[in-house]
Amino acid sequence: MAVNTKKLTIIALFIALSAVGGFIKLPSAVGSIALDIFPALIAVTVIGNKSGALVGGLGHVISAQLGGLPLGPLHLMIAVEMALLVLLFGLLYQSGRQILASILFVLGNGLLAALPFAFIISFSFYIAIAPMLLLAALINTILALLIISKLKPFF
Repeated sequence: MAVNTKKLTIIALFIALSAVGGFIKLPSAVGSIALDIFPALIAVTVIGNKSGALVGGLGHVISAQLGGLPLGPLHLMIAVEMALLVLLFGLLYQSGRQILASILFVLGNGLLAALPFAFIISFSFYIAIAPMLLLAALINTILALLIISKLKPFF
């Protein structure tokens, strides 16, 4: 599938919005919890699943970089998780299951995606970051849901 200039520009715009969201940090044990994923949730619903997943993955990498990469190369794993969670959100959202998409995204981003860190770092670390991850996932999802309905007519 060829990507045209217009679509590439829109993808770049959503990635840039993720970077802006990356500057809005929430207090946590890890400085990279931010409002960087809601542009990807919007993108996956208005420009497509693959594009939205790309925005989710790259948006996280940029946000983590802005936060000083506190988890080092583990952010690549998180970027893949974010891309997959955004893809799942998009598939469910587009099939008319917006509530299920939202719940699974919040739980997946807030609890499931961080679970490897219980084994890689420690269970205490996981317990320390989970509440803020859940809150950030909830805020990102609510922002996306509020904006999606306003942007859908333009796409």
